[in-house]
Amino acid sequence: MYFSCSKSIFTITALLSRRLNSQQTKIIFAQRSIGSFAKSKMTAGETISQKLSPKKPEQMEPILRLNNIEKSQQDTRDYRGLQLENGLKVLLISDPNTDVSAAALSVQVGHMSDPQNLPGLAHFCEHMLFLGTEKYPHENGYTTYLSQSGGSSNAATYPLMTKYHFHVAPDKLDGALDRFAQFFIAPLFTPSATEREINAVNSEHEKNLPSDLWRIKQVHRHLAKPDHAYSKFGSGNKSTLSEIPKSLKIDVREELLKFHKEWYSANIMCLAVIGKESLNELESMVMEKFSEIENKNVDVPEWPRHPYGEDRYGQKVKIVPIKDVRSLTMSFTTDDLTKFYKSGPDNYLTHLIGHEGKGSILSELRRLGWCNDLMAGHQNTQNGFGFFDIVVDLTQEGLEHVDDIVNIIFQYLRMLREEGPKKWIFDECVKLNEMRFRFKEKEQPENLVTHAVSSMQIFPLEEVLIAPYLSNEWRPDLISGLLDELIPSKSRIVIVSQSFEPACDQAEPYYKTKYGLERIPTDIVQSWEKCDLNENLKLSLPNSFIPTNFDIADVPSDGPKHPTIILDTPILRVWHKQDNQFNKPKACMRFDMSNPIASLDPLNCNLNHMMVMLLKDQLNEYLYDAELANLKLNVVGKSGGIDFTIHGFSDKQVVLLEKLLDHLFDFRVDEKRFDILKEEYVRSLKNFKAEQPYQHSIYYLALLLTENAWANVELLDAMELVTFDRVNNFAKEFFQRLHTECFIFGNVTKQHATEVAGRVNKRVEATNASKLPILARQMLKKREYKLLAGDSYLFEKENEYHKSSCTQLYLQCGAQTDHTNIMVNLVSQVLSEPCYDCLRTKEQLGYIVFSGVRKINGANGIRIIVQSAKHPTFVEDRIENFLQTYLQAIEDMPLDEFERHKEALAVKKLEKPKTIFQQFNQFYGEIAMQTYHFEREEAEVAILRKITKSDFVDYFKKFIAKDGGERRVLSVHIVSKQPEENAIESKKEEPLEITNMDRHKCISDIVAFKSCKELYPIALPFLDIKAKGARSKL
Repeated sequence: MYFSCSKSIFTITALLSRRLNSQQTKIIFAQRSIGSFAKSKMTAGETISQKLSPKKPEQMEPILRLNNIEKSQQDTRDYRGLQLENGLKVLLISDPNTDVSAAALSVQVGHMSDPQNLPGLAHFCEHMLFLGTEKYPHENGYTTYLSQSGGSSNAATYPLMTKYHFHVAPDKLDGALDRFAQFFIAPLFTPSATEREINAVNSEHEKNLPSDLWRIKQVHRHLAKPDHAYSKFGSGNKSTLSEIPKSLKIDVREELLKFHKEWYSANIMCLAVIGKESLNELESMVMEKFSEIENKNVDVPEWPRHPYGEDRYGQKVKIVPIKDVRSLTMSFTTDDLTKFYKSGPDNYLTHLIGHEGKGSILSELRRLGWCNDLMAGHQNTQNGFGFFDIVVDLTQEGLEHVDDIVNIIFQYLRMLREEGPKKWIFDECVKLNEMRFRFKEKEQPENLVTHAVSSMQIFPLEEVLIAPYLSNEWRPDLISGLLDELIPSKSRIVIVSQSFEPACDQAEPYYKTKYGLERIPTDIVQSWEKCDLNENLKLSLPNSFIPTNFDIADVPSDGPKHPTIILDTPILRVWHKQDNQFNKPKACMRFDMSNPIASLDPLNCNLNHMMVMLLKDQLNEYLYDAELANLKLNVVGKSGGIDFTIHGFSDKQVVLLEKLLDHLFDFRVDEKRFDILKEEYVRSLKNFKAEQPYQHSIYYLALLLTENAWANVELLDAMELVTFDRVNNFAKEFFQRLHTECFIFGNVTKQHATEVAGRVNKRVEATNASKLPILARQMLKKREYKLLAGDSYLFEKENEYHKSSCTQLYLQCGAQTDHTNIMVNLVSQVLSEPCYDCLRTKEQLGYIVFSGVRKINGANGIRIIVQSAKHPTFVEDRIENFLQTYLQAIEDMPLDEFERHKEALAVKKLEKPKTIFQQFNQFYGEIAMQTYHFEREEAEVAILRKITKSDFVDYFKKFIAKDGGERRVLSVHIVSKQPEENAIESKKEEPLEITNMDRHKCISDIVAFKSCKELYPIALPFLDIKAKGARSKL
């Protein structure tokens, strides 16, 4: 896999993320990003006065103002760079048309600066800054303000940096910034919050205990030199932040105050703000609020060049994972190459080593049946050193040939040395980066500022936007120099497999990950050093998918506002909409190929999945160049068949489509690849049992309520009958009789879309579908089982992999209509922040607390999810207690606060898509659901404006409150079977009597449960459009 500066293997490195973005309907409990960043490059004076005499805002002036920030040619936003008197670097972004404002701040200190006796202190400090400041002392004051202003926040701790960010309604930016700035001026760190929030950090750690990503990363750190900061345990837990400090008489709150006072200095902070205000207005806002941050003239630490001792090289590390996964990592410690960002020697090598086309390492390993995937990347992050890693996903046979795989990689590296750096390859990478930057999509405001404050710590302020795309200085000497570091004697070999368990006799102390060390025999190392060239390994060929035509098609003045059907037959329906908003030479097209045999039973479901896996595998080498040129193909299986999307630059899309159609309608696969992919799929089904408890609760709720869904265990059993011949026969039957629905959007005229449709139509007309098309009633959407008023069910499942259990309380609220949609959204808007504050912050039930809407298969509902070390019966009781208590809060809620919630929801609903692909997905969502309500948000907001507080209270009492007349409950408990370490203390904390379980009826038989339930109707289409497919001649 190829990685530019913005796409790297290290985007999967674990970081420490504070909390769920509670305002989003998608449940995202953790983030993954680059683990650390390199030293900042100052563009102004290095020495700033330590303490400033106070000035009035109108008297303040920045010591540096830059209006020459390099931006993309099509970027209409205005930018300004500042450096304040206290040393704070600022990027201002003015966008008068923005419907969301946002800000982010990075401080160049992370967990590598933790005190030796307090692992996790930087991460803990990040948590604590959200819990009150001198100016705004309420613990949930910041999050409440954001929640009622259409916004939310998050933060993350990295090895060398901590980032904080939020988004908010544009007219609420001033108040949000004022509260945000106080994090860095006068946080409270109250004793009560300090004691409680340690539990949250511990819950976060316990959530990660079974995660192989975190476990493996910590083994890498554990094996570093003990006196090197890279070896630290950055997450922290109750032991490191409470129990051990107490035994050593260390006051953790005092240490927090000391850490913040020592490190949170304006001269190592970067701030980015985007708003609808002018640059001058934004500047005044920032000067007024952030000039008070103290400059302590902090020097960013330089780290020793070698985090590992000499004995760690020429060594194999074998690690036992929780899931059945297999991988090989070759890691090389290098210099920090950040200062060479304009020449990018690391980008050149990752492009070639991670390539997936013919002649690549991956191509050769796949031919041998040893590997399914390969990634490579360089991490310039440690202020003194870096890592170049090559990660190989191993097959079972590959695990037996690790030394041979390593040899092939060194053969490729030898070939690169002998060929020498190639200017044409470098120029091609430069061309791709220039193209990406020139037509860069408009970023979401929060993403824009979050990325900016990372770049501001690394690059000169005027280059903060362009620097990740700026590798255009040809320095073959740097490429050769880096290549000379990638040699056997400087490599660390790390292999992951469950099969190593008997031989692994050591354990990492924090995650208890079993590992073993093995010296690589000298003769093996010497054979790698003297390896021969491999005739199958070659440099990549020029990329034929790089677009050359960037023309924008003329848009008719009378063009339709929404997608329209331009072709409709019993076997093919084509939707089209030419873009008239984004003005990019890009397009998106999606093809939904349906055949009811795809989900007939668990066996066919597996056959469909294997067909999709084999198609993607077959096309991998061909597609790689297209992906490099920002032309992407995504093929996924679905319950009714397959779905594929092509998106990116419009120039070469038809070429890619034709290649795909050739493979679809002439399905031929290699039997050896089938065997490998079947084993991979079986492992993925088995590995589900080790997923997070909250994921299990979501899965079982869907299994219980979806009309026709196959369980993982049913799919696993059916894999016994999945053979090579069966998959081939299934594919032939599938493509011989199907219905295709297509949506083409973007820089595509109606005429061109019709020509594209003709290419697809030509293929489907040659199948049996032209004689016997799929009937419309064979493609009806799945429906949801209906709970009746007064129903209260409990489904319980055990989990042996996690210390935490999970409780999901689902309150079904009826069929989807514009009115019920907006009512459940409003309930979620009002509940989300107080739910989090009560169950997570105050009661400390667990790190993962989520409340939100569940809209699926025509039904609406509200769900509250809590992953906790406490038993689900206790947690559910606390959820019910919260709902009952909050009913009174809703009844007493001032009218202006209720109106703020309505406005906050309206802001979220009316936020416009920022990119062609986002707009495409919004349109396609309506087409896929067959509702065609292309102005849904506007219609729902119109209803929202008319909802009174009385309407809302009545709805809450009826559907949500404990004794509501229309209340319908399905509770899912995932119960941990791991022994509790503090079982006695836990029992003391929990009440002797649980008051809400007696009303539940337990579900012990899913079939019996479903057999006695009605189904909700499918949501009716907003437009008068008949269902796709053929009509019966009745």
